[in-house]
Amino acid sequence: MFSALACATGTRARRGTLTTAHNVIATPVFMPVGTRGTVRTQTLPQLEALGAPMLLANTYHLMGRPGIELFERLGGLHRWMGWGGSILTDSGGFQVFSLATSRTIDDDGAVFQDVADGPRLVLTPERSIAMQRAIGSDVMMVFDHCVDATSSHDDTRLAMERTHRWARRSLAARGDSPGKLFAIVQGGRFAELRRASAVELVGIDGFDGYAIGGLAVGEERAEREDITELVTELLPVDRPRYLMGVGTPLDILEAVHRGVDLFDCILPTALAQHGRAFTQAGKLDLRKGLHRFVDTPLDPTCPCEACTRHSRSYLHHLVKTREPLGWQLLAHHNLRFYVRMMSDIRDAIANDTFVAYRAALREILATEE
Repeated sequence: MFSALACATGTRARRGTLTTAHNVIATPVFMPVGTRGTVRTQTLPQLEALGAPMLLANTYHLMGRPGIELFERLGGLHRWMGWGGSILTDSGGFQVFSLATSRTIDDDGAVFQDVADGPRLVLTPERSIAMQRAIGSDVMMVFDHCVDATSSHDDTRLAMERTHRWARRSLAARGDSPGKLFAIVQGGRFAELRRASAVELVGIDGFDGYAIGGLAVGEERAEREDITELVTELLPVDRPRYLMGVGTPLDILEAVHRGVDLFDCILPTALAQHGRAFTQAGKLDLRKGLHRFVDTPLDPTCPCEACTRHSRSYLHHLVKTREPLGWQLLAHHNLRFYVRMMSDIRDAIANDTFVAYRAALREILATEE
């Protein structure tokens, strides 16, 4: 299922392949986020043109609408949305954190009240896995209890221990599903808890990969990088490592340096909605008036439609007038930036030039307009 092919000198950055029922995925890889079975503003031909081999979908949201019955009757998310690549599904564990004010939780699971798609939704490890099986996920995640970075040591420890119990229940609920199942390392910002969580989960036989959860929830970047490095050192070299929900291009670059293989984040499309774009010269804000009369491409090195057909002046106009086309064009551009960056990272690892590549890219990514 996963093969580690090469590791660059002077770093823990590595290339590999992840094989699923739908394709063979070169890693490190970025997964566009298709929470409800669609990547916002992007058509399937646009996603296919990106070359992104895997999307992320969300169990919690798809359970609310359209619901498990639809997927059981119509044959899963791949067929329903027309996607031929792989799909990884979050378990709903992030919503345990993000919707904390509208849910109750105990060892059985979580009950969400007043959700957007209905009056009440119950998630347990068994229900989460059943939903992911109905979706037809290529990679399923165990149901976990995620807490924010300001949580106390005791609260973080209790959530971690609950995550371990839920991981065992998720593994039992997997049954004969052909989908892979990843455990999720928790433990907040506490090094000893992260170490204990990694050791505990690696000791449970049956997981196909490991995720690092509970980051980008309020901690500092340096803290996040230290935790990532600590955890990856404890995970098996023959299993893929997934950093959940992180993040910026710089976050991804630093996590690759520390041995991570899979990434997802909403930032490419979310920032595009507000006129922000990543380019080979640094980050740009198309809301600013300085772009009004600029009759040059957004990024002359990029082959996307925003860069080859339109000027910064026109893109500025679309952003300022809140035309949906502006969001769509910039979202596709940002996604292409991420996918291209991952391809360049893989090449740098293969050529054993990653250390120099990382140093050069860090300077570009730190450049603000």
